[in-house]
Amino acid sequence: MAKAPTFAALLSFGVAAALLAACSGAQRAGGTTLAQVGRPAPNWSEPTAAGGTLSLAALRGKAVYLNFFASWCPPCNDEAPRLEALQRRYGPQGLQIVGVDVLESRAKAAHFVAEHHLTYPAVVDAGTLRDQYAVNGLPVHVFITRSGVVKRIEVGELSAAQMRRGIESILGS
Repeated sequence: MAKAPTFAALLSFGVAAALLAACSGAQRAGGTTLAQVGRPAPNWSEPTAAGGTLSLAALRGKAVYLNFFASWCPPCNDEAPRLEALQRRYGPQGLQIVGVDVLESRAKAAHFVAEHHLTYPAVVDAGTLRDQYAVNGLPVHVFITRSGVVKRIEVGELSAAQMRRGIESILGS
């Protein structure tokens, strides 16, 4: 008679399966493909604070800088003027910053954009992008090359110099 697997054996199998999935790039969270550095960025389409819709596909050929924020986040408010200055400086070279307002209303996102005089678009994320990039704190910065590959993901507040380095790393790609 075959012996039933022990808890330790089942746990070991579960850990091995999770590691295999992680190494294969087939990570999924609730059916959502997770973003990974060195891999193509997951596609998305989100409503904007201005009332339209924006998708990653519409930004093809541009260096994309996703900035995950919320209006209640002090570092996010501190970073907004730096991001705006960088968009103005590097936009003509093909940079597109996109603010990603996490789990707030369109009205709050629009107020944040107006309050900080932002010229770059902000999308209103109901959780799709948050899940794709495994965001569990704010702010988060994602640098995507012109060819659509995730180059860097940075968690926490960045200085202007750190933001510039991230931007310059994707503009030449």
